[in-house]
Amino acid sequence: MDVSGLILAGGRASRMGGEDKGLVPVAGAPMIAHVLQRLRPQVGTLAINANRHHAAYESFGYPVLADEIADYAGPLAGMLAGLVWAPSEYVQVVPCDGPLIAEDLVSRLRAGIGNGDVAVVHDGVRLQPTHLLIATHRVAHLGAFLADGGRKIDRWLAQLDCRQVDFSDRAAMFRNVNTPEERDAMSVTLQNLTAETAHDPSG
Repeated sequence: MDVSGLILAGGRASRMGGEDKGLVPVAGAPMIAHVLQRLRPQVGTLAINANRHHAAYESFGYPVLADEIADYAGPLAGMLAGLVWAPSEYVQVVPCDGPLIAEDLVSRLRAGIGNGDVAVVHDGVRLQPTHLLIATHRVAHLGAFLADGGRKIDRWLAQLDCRQVDFSDRAAMFRNVNTPEERDAMSVTLQNLTAETAHDPSG
């Protein structure tokens, strides 16, 4: 496949009390395990961007990429690490705190990017800029943007040929986990999904 996957797990997680969100237990497994399960079938290769607990992330069996810029420079720094690593034409980026990845995320963004630089998910109200497909040839452009002090995703995207792809029919994908209360609610949702699948394997 010409798409690699990159899961962003390199943030500070300040709203979770500094816990490493990707490793927070949700429905009996680290949150990133649920993201891996849903993204892995959609991509050819996969890596995790993390700046802490590398051994724990390496235990999942995928390359672990630290930011090349120090002091938690934000998701663009993680994306740069992914673009430098990627052996493919495109990189599919997702956050570690949104376990409900749509099963057709990559195929729809791959169809929507055309000859553009990046395809970004739109939820029907706003862009979801940590769910995006990036052409790896933009690695130098992103590196220069970060070297100039750029940190905001929307400002970087404004400099590119950016295609929006409507995912308003996949609202569940945009539920993420930033607080202990959201973690508990997500655990219930995932447990219910598992129970439904067990009763109806074909679904």
